[in-house]
Amino acid sequence: MKVNAQSVNFNADVKLISFLQNRMDKLETFYDKVISSDVYLKVENTSAKENKIVEIKLNVPKDKFIVKKQCKSFEEAVDSACNSLERKLIKRKQKLRLYA
Repeated sequence: MKVNAQSVNFNADVKLISFLQNRMDKLETFYDKVISSDVYLKVENTSAKENKIVEIKLNVPKDKFIVKKQCKSFEEAVDSACNSLERKLIKRKQKLRLYA
């Protein structure tokens, strides 16, 4: 799957980008018709510890899923967002089976 990762106001590490790519590739096991995804990594300027924001836009045929998570680390936020996307993709696949 094609993953467009953009880091806002900082430079993303190679390890973070590879972790992101591996985690996004696992989504194809749940729904194989994923076209592409846009991932935005942001750091919020607050004193709170949970200042890392990950926003994922997943493009599938005739639909688009958007998930936004805020956590202490980018890895935790990516993992949480991907878990949400897994549930959404499984639901979509079940709906398509019902109408087919």
